[in-house]
Amino acid sequence: MPSFYSKRDLYFQLFENQNCLELTQIPYFSDHSKETFTLVLDAAEQIAEKSLFPIFKEMDRQEPQLVNGQIKVHQGLKSIIQKFGEDGWINAIFSYEEGGQQLPWTLHMAAGFIFQAANYSASVFPFLTTGAANLIRTFGSSELKEKFTPAMYAGKWQGTMALTEPDAGSSLSDLTTTAYPTSTAGIFKIKGQKIYISAGDHDACENIIHLMLARIDGAPSGTKGISLFVVPKIRLDGTPNDVLTQGIYHKMGYKGAPIAHLMIGSTEGCEGYLVGEPNQGLKYMFQMMNEARLGVGMNAVAIASAAFQASLAYAKERPQGRKISEKDLNRPQVPIIEHADVKRMLLFQKSVTEGALALLVFCGILSDKISQMAYAEEKLELEALLDLLTPIAKSYPSEMGVLSTSMAVQVLGGAGYTTDFPVEQYFRESRIHPIHEGTTGIHGLDLLGRKIWMHEGLGWKKLQAHIEQTIIQAKQEEELNQITEDFESVVKRFGHAASGLLFKRNLDPEKFMADASLFLEATGILCIGWMWLRQAVSAQKALSQGASDQGFYFGKIETATYYMEYELVKIQGLISRFHSTSFPTVKMQSDWF
Repeated sequence: MPSFYSKRDLYFQLFENQNCLELTQIPYFSDHSKETFTLVLDAAEQIAEKSLFPIFKEMDRQEPQLVNGQIKVHQGLKSIIQKFGEDGWINAIFSYEEGGQQLPWTLHMAAGFIFQAANYSASVFPFLTTGAANLIRTFGSSELKEKFTPAMYAGKWQGTMALTEPDAGSSLSDLTTTAYPTSTAGIFKIKGQKIYISAGDHDACENIIHLMLARIDGAPSGTKGISLFVVPKIRLDGTPNDVLTQGIYHKMGYKGAPIAHLMIGSTEGCEGYLVGEPNQGLKYMFQMMNEARLGVGMNAVAIASAAFQASLAYAKERPQGRKISEKDLNRPQVPIIEHADVKRMLLFQKSVTEGALALLVFCGILSDKISQMAYAEEKLELEALLDLLTPIAKSYPSEMGVLSTSMAVQVLGGAGYTTDFPVEQYFRESRIHPIHEGTTGIHGLDLLGRKIWMHEGLGWKKLQAHIEQTIIQAKQEEELNQITEDFESVVKRFGHAASGLLFKRNLDPEKFMADASLFLEATGILCIGWMWLRQAVSAQKALSQGASDQGFYFGKIETATYYMEYELVKIQGLISRFHSTSFPTVKMQSDWF
């Protein structure tokens, strides 16, 4: 069995706790079955074990370098990226007509989870290309699709998302990269610079294809004037396109994937090809960004899961001390997993990783259903729910993944702080996710200031309805009475506090939004509690039906109990904060620091 993820839990999440097989009832996915899904997951595991995991540490120790204007990456990446292309991973979710497999995104994410747990740095290259190619195929002309997507699907060309600039990160309305029209329709001269571009340059592919945001000269200011362009590093005729790698950022983790600083059009020679309509770039890019935000949540869960598996294995093998009740020092030491505090640390990791994975699988199934539905009331309801859950499903795993990997280090003690064990690398690599694809603060503002109000609060209402449905199901399982009561009580208190907070919206907008990140944190805790109650119901039903793997299911129920007793209760402090009339974060003056 792989050491970096729990195959048993992943299958539980997909096929027992949530039935991803219901997607096969949708015509687009109807050629698939549990057999094809398991074949996909087994193939992912094979690549992860044989190609990705063996160079996990090497890619961290031998980080990319900028040499003579080009970034050099680990020599094993070229064959890995080619393998992803040859085996159809890059375009697996696309249609048969495009050479794809019409694979549900849920299964693509699950396979990604395996890759990311094995080697996060190596996993990002092909999936960045998937996102970039998806923008071209969705919004680009037939000419753009024909010229660029085949080589991207094949893994010959790398795709990127080029948004950030030195003075425009979260505030994309301030970007200054400019597109100047030429005499040829659809072709523009691009000039500007981009920073922090993942896989923005490297020597493992023949070309780099940037999906780049820029403002057409004379376009409106703000986000309304942003357009989207395909900007290749090398033009189709083989000549350089005046996209220069100015520098490479050296990071605390996730070192194997280069992050580039690009200068575009330094000699007025960069051509960009307009994607879709002018001034619609940010709208188009949000398709990729929303998918990427759930992807970041899955990345965070995968790394935290790998750290959990490493610390669990260590705890089972490492002898230290004796049971508190054991007074005979001649008795052998016990593995540290026998100590209650070590179990607490392992339960914390298990509750975070498996709870967040459950939420992401739920979101993946929602996304797949939405993608194949005609516009109707039901589709609107699902879209509203997914829109609401996206900042939660990105931010909770990201923030808690840092704490979870930190706990893995703590389980190993001094050994965890050394490079002899992998958990210190997992800890460093986890830290990027609260920043990637929008900081936690941005997602807090998005949730409280925007998502919760969309369609007259439809997403919020649907979330409450789903939670209530789970509570009803849990009440039918007598063995779950206590955790169901605990969860329902918190749901009611949080609902009351949230209503009071939302009422403040029109009284003082600045104070209302001051604690947006805390509201996001609270909803995350609540949603993972909901996911654990769902898992407990699934586990109890399996036990009632005489399941043979009883230890697995008892572990689920005990972890759900831990979550209600140790994690859900943390929401009480946040509820108190929402009732408060004191706002030091608003009143504090910058010069008082």
